[in-house]
Amino acid sequence: MNLVSFQKFTLVDYPGKIATTVFTAGCNFRCPFCYNPELVFSAQPVTNGNKIEKDFFKFLESRKGKLDGVCITGGEPTLQSDLIEFMGKVKDMGYFVKLDTNGMRPDAVRRAIEAGVVDYFAMDIKNSLERYSETVGINVDTERIKLSVELIKNSGVDYDFRTTVVPGIHTYDDFKSIATWIGGAKKYALQGYRDQNILDPKLRDKKGEVLDLEKIKEMIEGEFGEVVIRD
Repeated sequence: MNLVSFQKFTLVDYPGKIATTVFTAGCNFRCPFCYNPELVFSAQPVTNGNKIEKDFFKFLESRKGKLDGVCITGGEPTLQSDLIEFMGKVKDMGYFVKLDTNGMRPDAVRRAIEAGVVDYFAMDIKNSLERYSETVGINVDTERIKLSVELIKNSGVDYDFRTTVVPGIHTYDDFKSIATWIGGAKKYALQGYRDQNILDPKLRDKKGEVLDLEKIKEMIEGEFGEVVIRD
């Protein structure tokens, strides 16, 4: 695994679990509002990646009975060729595994489900399907995104979908379209946007309508089992 670092303790990354979060390098999207820009372009093997992985598993061994789970995030974890094996190793140690993904690799999503190595999915919904490529900065085959959504919804694995709400990127109508598309999902999270450390600093100067997360929630909550707001 091309690991960059890990956070030893988190109460927010894995719902309902005391967890540690491990960060993978590289991403196939170029979202201007990405809050981990240092991970986006780091697809080359990390110089001390092997040591980080060894230290990570040593840490997990030492925290058995004290931590519940591991959140695997990035970057985009599904770009890692040995992701399923890595997840299996974590599971074999007795930990719950949460996978964060942008959904661009439904093949990896399917493999994780079939291998039984994932206990929770968190998939980013970047925007309405019509505006996906515009939002993520590359040309996207949205059929792959749609397939990941359906795989996760029907997997029997716990999950949530989530969107970081970005003024200047999103509109209220986008969320109506998203609700029509993924409606019926058990949980959808609206995440507050912070622009302190983003991939494209020019986004800070982009004028857009201030978006009220409570208003969005009221507009769409009838389409989901639950809609939550995360600051």
